[in-house]
Amino acid sequence: RTYSSCFSYLPSLFSLTSLLASRFFFFLMIRRPPRSTLSSSSAASDVYKRQVSTQSTGIISTIMARAVLAVFETYQKARVEFVQTIAELATRPQNIEVLQNAGVMQLLRPLLLDNVPSIQQSSALALGRLANYNEELAEAVVSNQILPQLVYSLSEQNRFYKKAAAFVIRAVAKHSPELAQAVVDSNALDALVACLEEFDPSVKEAAAWALGYIARHNGELAQTVVDAGAVPLLVLCVQEPELTLKRIAASALSDICKHSPELAQTVVDANAVAYLAPLIQSSDAKLKRQVCSCLAQIAKHSVDLTEMVVEAEIFPTILTCLKDPDPYVRKNAATCIREVAKHTPELAQLIVNAGGVGALVDYVNESEGNARLPGIMTLGYISAFSETLANAVIAARGVPPLVNALVNEPEDHIKSASAWSLGQIGRHSPEHARALADAHVLPKLLAVFMHPDSSDDLRTKAKRALKSIIEKCLQLGALEPLISEAPPQILKYVLQQFAKVLPSDTGGAKKQFVTSGCLKKIQQLKGDEKIDEFVKLINGLYPNDIVEYYSPNFHTQLLKKLESV
Repeated sequence: RTYSSCFSYLPSLFSLTSLLASRFFFFLMIRRPPRSTLSSSSAASDVYKRQVSTQSTGIISTIMARAVLAVFETYQKARVEFVQTIAELATRPQNIEVLQNAGVMQLLRPLLLDNVPSIQQSSALALGRLANYNEELAEAVVSNQILPQLVYSLSEQNRFYKKAAAFVIRAVAKHSPELAQAVVDSNALDALVACLEEFDPSVKEAAAWALGYIARHNGELAQTVVDAGAVPLLVLCVQEPELTLKRIAASALSDICKHSPELAQTVVDANAVAYLAPLIQSSDAKLKRQVCSCLAQIAKHSVDLTEMVVEAEIFPTILTCLKDPDPYVRKNAATCIREVAKHTPELAQLIVNAGGVGALVDYVNESEGNARLPGIMTLGYISAFSETLANAVIAARGVPPLVNALVNEPEDHIKSASAWSLGQIGRHSPEHARALADAHVLPKLLAVFMHPDSSDDLRTKAKRALKSIIEKCLQLGALEPLISEAPPQILKYVLQQFAKVLPSDTGGAKKQFVTSGCLKKIQQLKGDEKIDEFVKLINGLYPNDIVEYYSPNFHTQLLKKLESV
C-alpha cells in the first residue's frame, strides 16, 4: 500500500520536469543583442553595476583610512601613557637616577611641543618633578634647551600647561643663583609676570611662586623681578580672596624685599604693608607665617621702613601670634618684633608699652632650640637702650629664661645670644648687675667661657658679658668665687672691681675679703702685669703685717726667724 501511493505521484513529477526543461531551453535560445543596440533595461543594469563598484571603492577607502588612523591613535596612546608613567615615576626619589640614566630628558623635550595638550602638560609636569629633585637634573633642563620652549608656551598654551611650565621654571630656579639667572636669560620673567594677570588663580599662584624662587637668591635677581613689573601685581594677588594665592604672593614679596633697603622700599611704595598688616589676624596659620616674615624683612633694613610697618598698627595684634598654636607663626612673629625693637629706644618703648616684654618672656620660656633665638635677641635689644627698659625686662622675670637657654641649649649660637642679652641687661647699673648676680649668672657665664667645646663666638660673647656685669657689680660676695676659678682673662676684671670698691667700703667688705680667704688667694697670683697691679692696689688697703701674714712665704720666713733665735 505504501509503495503504490508513492508511484501515484510519478505522472505529476514527470510533467513538472518537462515544463522546467522547456523553459530552460527557451532561455538558451535567446541571443544577447549587440552592445550598440542595448535596450533601456540593460543600460540601467550597467548604471547599477557602476554604483555598486563605486560603493565598494568607498568602503575600501574607509577601511584603509581607519587602518591608517588606528596607527596614529596607537602612537598617541603610547605617548600619553609614556608621559603619564614618567610623571608618576618621577614622584619617587628611588626612580630618579634610573630615569636620568635612561635619557629621559631627551625623550621628554620634543613632547613639550606635541600637538596633544594633555601630552604637553604631562611632559612639563614630569620635567618639573625631575628638576625639582636635584641641581644636576635642573642643569640638564637648561643644557637641553628646554627653557625657551617652556617660555614660548607660557604665552601661547592653555592654563593647565602654563601651571606646569611655571612649575618647571620654579624647580630649575630654586637650586642656585646660576640656574635662576639662566631662567632670567631665557626671558621667562615677562611671561611669568603676564601670568600674574591671568584670570585663573592657580596660574597666578604658579607664576608668583616661580618669581619668588628667582628673587630669593640675591639682590641682583630680585631687582630683575622688580624691573619686570612684578611687585604691583603681587600686591594685587595679596588682595585676592584665595588663601593659597595670598600666601604665595606674600612669600614672593618677602623674598624680594629681604635683600636691600631699596628693594624693601619698592615693596612699601606699592602699598604692600597696608594690605599685609591686617592679615596678621587671619585664621590661616600658613598665611600668618608669610605675612609676619614679609613684615620682618621690610622692618629689618631701616628706621623709616620699620616706622611704616608700625604705623600699619601691627601692635598689639602681633603679640597674640606669640601664643599661636603654629610654631612657625610664633617664630616669625617674634622675628618681626625683634626687627622692630632693634632700631631705636622709642620703638623698643613702644613694644614695652604694648605689653610685649611679658609676651616675649613667656615665648622664650615656652620655646626650644632655634625658635627661642628671636625672643632672646629681642629681650637683649630692648635692654640695651636704657636702664628703664632693662628694668622692664628684669621686672617681667626675663633673666631666668635667658639663664636657662645659656645652660641648657645645645647650640652655641643660642648660648651666644643668651650671653649677649644677659650682658645688655647687667651693664647699666649696680642694681641691674645685682639682679644678675642674684640669679647666679656670673658662674654660669664663666663655665661657658671656660668650656673646651665652646665656639670662639660664644667665648667672646661670654667674656664681654662677664666684663660688663663685673664692672657694675657691687655685690662682692658674688665676685669672690671667681677669684679662685676665673682664668687671667676674666680675673683681671674681678680684681679691678675689688680694687675699685674696697676703698669706699663701709659695710665690712674688707673684713669679709680677708675672712673668706680672698686676700690669701690673691697673694698667690703672679705673672700677669695687670693682675699684679690690681693685687698691689688691694694689698695697699691693708696693714703690711696682715698682707705679709697671708703671703705664700710667710710661714717659711717665720720658721727661719725662729731657727736663728
